[in-house]
Amino acid sequence: MVFNNGVLYFNSFFAVTIGILVLFVGRRLNAAFKPLQEFSIPEPVTGGILFSLLIALVYVTTSIEIEFNLAARDVLLVYFFTTIGINASLKDLLKGGKPLLVLLAITIGYMVLQNLTGISVAKLFGLDSAVGLLGGSVSLIGGHGTAIAWAPRIGEEFGISNAMEIGIASATFGLILASLMGGPIAKFLITRYQLKPNKDEQLDIGISNTEGNEQITGFDFLDAIFAIHICAIVGFILNEAISELGLQLPLFVTCLFAGIVITNLIPKSLPRISGTKWPSRKPAIALIADISLGTFLAMSLMSMQLWTLVDLAGPIFAILSAQFIVAVLVNLFIVFPAMGKTYDAAVVCSGFGGISLGSTPTAMANMSAVSQRYGNSHQAFIIVPLVCAFFIDLANALIIPYFLANF
Repeated sequence: MVFNNGVLYFNSFFAVTIGILVLFVGRRLNAAFKPLQEFSIPEPVTGGILFSLLIALVYVTTSIEIEFNLAARDVLLVYFFTTIGINASLKDLLKGGKPLLVLLAITIGYMVLQNLTGISVAKLFGLDSAVGLLGGSVSLIGGHGTAIAWAPRIGEEFGISNAMEIGIASATFGLILASLMGGPIAKFLITRYQLKPNKDEQLDIGISNTEGNEQITGFDFLDAIFAIHICAIVGFILNEAISELGLQLPLFVTCLFAGIVITNLIPKSLPRISGTKWPSRKPAIALIADISLGTFLAMSLMSMQLWTLVDLAGPIFAILSAQFIVAVLVNLFIVFPAMGKTYDAAVVCSGFGGISLGSTPTAMANMSAVSQRYGNSHQAFIIVPLVCAFFIDLANALIIPYFLANF
């Protein structure tokens, strides 16, 4: 922890520690306020938003900025998506083939609609179309990473001096809206159509109260960590090889695929040095997934510097309000019917709420909160991360240049 020139800087160790504290606070608040449970608001979202508001209050009253080293957060993201890959079976992937293609087609169409919405609202304010694009798939479905990557080019080509600020602000507010959207949508659909899971499945993320009675030994936990590290090493090598071919993918994507490949290639009877079977769909893997995702999202939300977004609030709120309405309508009237109007479809909709305005981890956190309340949907946890962790980035890489050239 260092204080210099009005900035209080927390290193990676302190950042993780505070992230865990934020997660605990969110858990206590969700337990204390029933509406947060009723609408399946993720615990890290509750705590993260509260802490970001407190940090903003500190800045407003003392002019002291609080910054965090978030390097460890990215490691947690790799851990989380590797667990998703380890839990994926080829049988489930083949079974989810059609829903996967349907959701992918809807998502790509929605990305085009999202850009058209942003551009239309920007023009109402007399702003350049590129500003609307920054409030579209660049920052919302693309997230902070895509916004940071494209904002300099958009700012230079279109003379928008604050392009980076617009992109970051849109991504930040979008993340908050996405975190608050998924649970209520799922609750509405589940209640209205009286939906229930087809079968009782072990949670992909976290452990329910009944599952928690199954003892997890220290070696179970260590074996799961060991499996994650093996997949992450393979994922890193794969990522380097892909980079040599000129294609840039986030590390967590290749680790996800490494987990899928290794899980489905290892024979169940293969002897392992740990003396146990490969830990696919074991409670220890689910527990690590829950811890990794929760801490990652808590760190992401608590580190938001909300005071930097005030000057851009007017036009951005207008664009995001329109984007929020469009996202809800697409979710209710296109995604849910197209996915079959089942319980699985309702969980997918909670994930799509996270994809549409936020990020892949937000989508997964939304689905986790819904699953822990109503029951697991393994199909949702297979198809949603494949769509939003891989295909979206590829589609966005084609859609953004097209809109820049033609609008």
